[in-house]
Amino acid sequence: MPPPVFRFAPSPNGYLHLGHALSALMNFDMARAAGGRFLLRIEDIDAARCRPEFEAAIYDDLAWLGLEWERPVRRQSGHFDAYRAALDRLTEMGLIYPSFESRGEIARMTAERGGNAARDPDGAPLYPGHANVLTAEERRRRVATGESHALRIDMAAAIARTVPLHWQETGSGPDGETGSVAAQPAAWGDAVLARKEIPTSYHLSVVVDDALQGVTHVVRGQDLFWSTSLHRLLQDLLELPAPGYHHHRLVLDAEGRKLSKSTQATGLRELRAQGLKPADIRRMLGLT
Repeated sequence: MPPPVFRFAPSPNGYLHLGHALSALMNFDMARAAGGRFLLRIEDIDAARCRPEFEAAIYDDLAWLGLEWERPVRRQSGHFDAYRAALDRLTEMGLIYPSFESRGEIARMTAERGGNAARDPDGAPLYPGHANVLTAEERRRRVATGESHALRIDMAAAIARTVPLHWQETGSGPDGETGSVAAQPAAWGDAVLARKEIPTSYHLSVVVDDALQGVTHVVRGQDLFWSTSLHRLLQDLLELPAPGYHHHRLVLDAEGRKLSKSTQATGLRELRAQGLKPADIRRMLGLT
């Protein structure tokens, strides 16, 4: 039997902080304990936000923590063809359609619904438009003219092609969910799987990469717990293997918020500059 495969997959759009350290160290420790492999993947599909200096810092920070990973490192920006192939397959199944509303227009349509606007598990409004009823000819014409658009999954049609889905959870969800968890992909509505300017999404690329890399154990933060519902749907539709999942606690700031690059959470490089050692980071995170 092949060894289990774990991965840590950061985006180079900022410096790593303690939340990243917890996830990286847990993946590394669990891989070592299981006699498995530890992979590093760079999720750099958003060229506008990802920068080379952040990627270089990822390697420096992880090496400082004492982590070792297999090489070469998979960089998503070098594999758009694999994501396009997956998207084409879903399109051939009649499950993908383009929508043409801007983010501002969607925000306006959502506001018009007031308190009745449904939202996905991340808090973003579900797509309120009706582009899925446009004729195929109208869609082709608008795409051919270069009109900006997003490619969305027709959630109702996708669910109709699957059986009820579950995943095996060895960690826990925000409300303590564990064991066999029922996937709820409908909560995501007609989610975006690609855009004209970015030819894939996190949700699509992560399931394709995990399958191509043979990942058997996905260890990540609880903020991604319900993303697994959408991932299980895509895995089933694309006939990809389903790994086991372990969602771990989040590292919070003094106000109880999840650490984030966008809120300028203190980076590992700053803690290192203050004289902290890798053992100090482990203690701060409650890892022995």
